[in-house]
Amino acid sequence: MAEALANTDLQGALPLVARGKVRDLYEVDEKTLLFVATDRISAYDVIMENGIPNKGVLLTLCTKTWFKILTEAVPGLRTHFLTLDLPPQIPASLRPVLQNRSMQVRKLRILPIEAIVRGYITGSAWKEYQKSGTVHGLAVPAGLQESEAFPNGPIYTPSTKAELGEHDENIHPDEAVKIVGERYAARIAELAVQLYKAAHKYALERGVIIADTKFEFGVDEETDEVVLADEVLTPDSSRFWPKDTYAIGRGQASFDKQILRDWLVQEGLKGKEGVRMSDEIAQKTAEKYKEAWEKITGGN
Repeated sequence: MAEALANTDLQGALPLVARGKVRDLYEVDEKTLLFVATDRISAYDVIMENGIPNKGVLLTLCTKTWFKILTEAVPGLRTHFLTLDLPPQIPASLRPVLQNRSMQVRKLRILPIEAIVRGYITGSAWKEYQKSGTVHGLAVPAGLQESEAFPNGPIYTPSTKAELGEHDENIHPDEAVKIVGERYAARIAELAVQLYKAAHKYALERGVIIADTKFEFGVDEETDEVVLADEVLTPDSSRFWPKDTYAIGRGQASFDKQILRDWLVQEGLKGKEGVRMSDEIAQKTAEKYKEAWEKITGGN
């Protein structure tokens, strides 16, 4: 396997602002950031010791493609994306490694919630539903089976945005209002569902079901607009299922990090720090990411 890029070092070319689970953020100027997608991978809120080669490039190109699709499909949508071109401050020696895994973006005030939209009942939503008949505390119809589409359409189910190393918590939409304020919360809820519906339709025509996904939003301080930020609709932030094998009443095969999650559970390593994936798991996960990217974007 090729070498994974676990960390970036811009040799002082730009100041480092933050390191997330996957992205390293650098400041280009007072209005612009450079988002660099590394090959790090996390599961159950823990970053693995080794990464998935080329994953950062796939995530970046996938996100760029989705931004184009979504801005055409959703009137009035603004995103933070500016360009895949690297800023002039980046030395020539680093450009081959950083190209196509980096995007220059507008600096925003990021709103501290994850805007999750669920079209199908699975994962933590299915677990909660089995116990209480609710999803994020919301009443949903009785008698649903695992992996079934919500009969009244996709639902907005936010979560908290935890600090690195902490766990996001599923919350009721009313809690999101308390965190970000009613006006921003209403716009996020409306936009997130619109974006999910547009993406779901696009992907379904290409043989992929988007079961659920999460969006992040920020506020443009100059215009006070809510702007779509971070990555969108990648295998890191979404649950993708192959349409041709989908069946209600069971878990589904998926084009995401489910292989890694299942392996961690099987090996008793869920939530533990310092875990190194086996080469086989890293390779299989890389193949699933690539397959999802090729199906949805045509590999461009």
